[in-house]
Order: sequence, then C-alpha cells, then structure tokens
Amino acid sequence: MLRELQIRDLAVIEAVAIEIGPGFTTLTGETGAGKSILIDALALALGERSDALAIRSGAERLEVSATFDTADNPVASTWLLENELGEESGDCVMRRVVGSDGRSRAWINGRPVPAQTLRELGGLLVDICGQQDYQSLRHKGTQREVLDSTGNTLGLRDAVRNAWHSWRAAEQEYRELLTRERDRDSRRELLAFQVSELQALNPREGEYAEVEREHRALRHRTQIAAALHTALGRAYDDDSGSAQAAVAAARQALNEVLSFDPGLDAALQMLTEADIRIREAADLIRQRMDTIDQDPARESELDDRLAALQEAARKHRITTDELPALQARLSDELAQLGNYAETCSRLENVAAAKRSALNTLAAQLTVRRAETATKLATAITQNMATLGMAGGVFEIRIRPLPDAAIGPEGVDDIEFLVSTNPGQPPAPMSRVASGGELSRLNLAVQVVATATHGAPTLIFDEVDAGVGGAVAEIVGRKLRELSGQRQVLCVTHLPQVAAQASQHFTVRKQAVRGKTSTSVQKLDAAERVEETARMLGGLNITAQTRAHAQEMLAAAAAPAPGKPPKTAGRRRTPA
Repeated sequence: MLRELQIRDLAVIEAVAIEIGPGFTTLTGETGAGKSILIDALALALGERSDALAIRSGAERLEVSATFDTADNPVASTWLLENELGEESGDCVMRRVVGSDGRSRAWINGRPVPAQTLRELGGLLVDICGQQDYQSLRHKGTQREVLDSTGNTLGLRDAVRNAWHSWRAAEQEYRELLTRERDRDSRRELLAFQVSELQALNPREGEYAEVEREHRALRHRTQIAAALHTALGRAYDDDSGSAQAAVAAARQALNEVLSFDPGLDAALQMLTEADIRIREAADLIRQRMDTIDQDPARESELDDRLAALQEAARKHRITTDELPALQARLSDELAQLGNYAETCSRLENVAAAKRSALNTLAAQLTVRRAETATKLATAITQNMATLGMAGGVFEIRIRPLPDAAIGPEGVDDIEFLVSTNPGQPPAPMSRVASGGELSRLNLAVQVVATATHGAPTLIFDEVDAGVGGAVAEIVGRKLRELSGQRQVLCVTHLPQVAAQASQHFTVRKQAVRGKTSTSVQKLDAAERVEETARMLGGLNITAQTRAHAQEMLAAAAAPAPGKPPKTAGRRRTPA
C-alpha cells in the first residue's frame, strides 16, 4: 500500500508531501493545476523514463520518493528479501533523483539500484491506468495480456514462448542444411581440395614459432659461434685470465687464512658455488658449440617451410597459428557432407519433436484461455450493467491464427467483442467503443481482474473521462467498491466520483514570488463541501450549489442497501 509520496522541484511543484491511507483516495483541482503531475511523479519513483526537462525552472535537480507498506504484500516482500533490499519494518522507500544533465539515480531503502530494478519492484506494488491504457484496450495485444494475466496463464504462455524459440532454432538449422544441399557437391569438391592441401602441409601447433627460432639461429650461426668461443675462453679455458681461474685464486687466498678467521667460511662457500656454476656454464657452451648446424641445406629447408606456412595462412586469411584448427574444422565439415543424409534426417526429427512439444503446450494454453474467457466475459458483462451499460454484452472470441500459424504467444487470435446497447450484436471493441465506454470497460476489467491478481495499489488517471451525471456516480461507486480489495487513487474532475472517496486531496496552482507553484491539500469535511461545490458550480458557489454538494457527500457516505457504512479501514489482502 502506498503510504506517502514526496515531490521536490518537478514541473510546477516546488515541494509536496502527501500521506495516503487505505481505501479510495481522490485528487481534484482546476484544469492545469497539476493533478496528473502527481501520477507522473509516482511513475518516476517506480522507474519510468526520466527527463531533465521535467525539472522545475531554476532548480538543479528533481527528487521524488514513494513509501510503501509491504507487510500485506508477500510477493513484494519476498522480492525485496531475495534482492537483499528488505527492511524488518516492512517499509519500502523508492527514491529517484534526476539532475539537470539528464542523469538519473535511484535507491530502494537507501541502497543504490538501477532504474530497471525500480520498474521490477514497482510492478509488484502499483498498477497505473491512464488514458493511453484505456485506448490500448482496443489492441489485440493488450486484450491477450488481460486474458492471460486474469487466467493465471502467464507461466504456461512463457513455456509456449520458450518452446517456440527452441523449435524455430531447430527448424532454421534444418532449413539451412536443405538450402546448402544445392551447393553440396561444389562445396564438397572445394573442401576435399583444401583438406588435401592442408594434410600435405601438415601444420603442427606452435610449429611456425619453432621453425622461425631455428631459422634465425642458422642465419646468425657465425656470430653465435664466435660469441660462444669468446664466452668459453673468458669463463673457463683461458688459464691465466678466465673467470674460473680468478675464482680459484680467490678460494686459495681465503683457504690460507681460514684457520685464523673462521668467519670467512661463508665467503669461501660462495666462491666454491661460483666455481661450480662456471664449470656448468662452460659445459653448456661446449654442448651448444657442438650442435651448431653448418649445413646450408637446412637453412634453405627452413626457408621453404616458413614460406609454405605463410602462403597457406594468406590463402585462408588466417594466422599461421590457426592452420591446425582450420584443418580439423574443414575435415569435420567434409565428413559431415559425406554423412548428409544421416545429418538431414537427424535434424528433421529434432525439429519435428520440438514442434510436437510446442503444439502440446499451445493446445493446453488454448484450453486454459477458453476457460478463462468464458468466466471473464460473464463477469465483465455483469459489471457493465452496474456501470451504466445495462443490456450490454461482453464476449471474448478465440479463433485459430490464419493458415494454422503458430507464434510465440500460441495459436490463438484473441479479440474482445462488445455491445454497449441492448439488441446490438457484439462487435470488435476497436470499432464500437467510445472513449467513455472504454474508460468504464477498463474499470470493469480491473474490478474482475483484482479478484484474483494485481498490485495492491491501483491508480486511475481520469477513468471517468467521457462520462457524467448518473453514470459518473456509478463509476464512483464502482471505484469505492474496488477499494475494498485494493487501495485506489483516482484523478478526477467529476464531483460524483470525488464524493465517493474516503480521502480527498485538492491540487491548487498559485503564483509564489513571481513563479507558478502547485500545492496539495488534504480536505476536511467542510473543505470537501466547498471543493465539491466548486466542481458542481464553478467559481460562483451559491447556497444552492453548496447544499447540493452536502447532499451528494451525505448520499455517498450512506451505506447501500444491505451493506455496512463506508469506512476507510485497512484493505483486505486479496486471495
């Protein structure tokens, strides 16, 4: 349940904080006062797209925060715990800041989160229904969504979507193989030639670097031999001036005085180790001198090998290191082409099995949708009668998609049909429903849907558009009825709707220090009379208008026959 909404520097709002209770709350005010800005602010807190242009003139940033009580919302509470964002108190604070540079930052219970996380949680807390949502009821995609969400078939629909993508991938692989069949012979001929060349070349892993090292050594063998000869002489073979002779002389000098100074033993040991290292180094130098290849033919052989590897890599547009992998890949493809019939049969069977699984799931989804459609249509028809459309009929038609097509949403073409007047046959909602009828039909759908699912808080932005008089009062009563199951917040311009609310806020726009500013005030009983009278009669409020407003509020407060008095008590947790 939404408990508090705080707004700072959004559009014409400098600073507003409103506390909202359970039940039915209404927002009213003059046209242009900024009623819908409050809904926009809540949408921002719930993760909707931000825009720096919404920042109040002269401010550097806008800030909105919404506080919810999730104690009676186990789905949201579980989500918060799973995402390590929960609080023991059950409170949930969603905060959003948008800077003048357009950058947005978001927090849940003081922890930074991306806007997408706000949207995920927001969908569990609030449903916002605006004018665009009422119009979207004309679209088949929205109608399908209403049917599936009301019937709790979203999980099955997801299974159908996953099965469809799996089948499409298998079918595409099979079709691509069939397409390649036309070029199979020429492809096999090319592969055979390429594999034969690579087999003759027989490249090895790391071979190019190995051959290059040996080739470099052969090319500089004269310099290497001279360096080895010099190093051997300086290290060992020169009896008078070698490193070994110098170390030997040093050892002898220390040995002569070691008995006088035993502390020199460590130095003597180091010299002994140096002598050993010099001897070992000399042995390695001699071994290398013995292995220097003086054969010019070997250098030419390595030249040819490097050139062959480079030419093969250039031809296939790869590096020399990738040649062994290329040989293996082309050999595998050649083998597969040789087993074409077996591969084709296997892929065909895989695609057929996936299509069969998809058909089974899609058939189950059709059955579930048909069951839901019957119940939903009956319930909406009943609610139409209470919303000023007595004698109207609501139907949900489910037909197979054209040409037995199947898509990620199943095999069903779903369409809402409606007749808003007695004696008229139902026709597609996209053609027959007016704006006011769409608003009431959307409300009827919400009333039915909330019996089984939906967020705890429902926001209606001018759900009463296009209606008036007795129908407006009926809409108000229906919203009041709906608030017994959900917290309902409604922006309205009709007194008949506002009178049914358990809480009433008015939005006013005024000039403060030369700047336009919007304020929000919660009305007490006397103030409600004045605001209702304004909505009834405009600027000139007469005693008669005020009396009419009092009568309207008193009638709204009176219980309907057979029902207890209206209260603003705690909402019930939906089943």
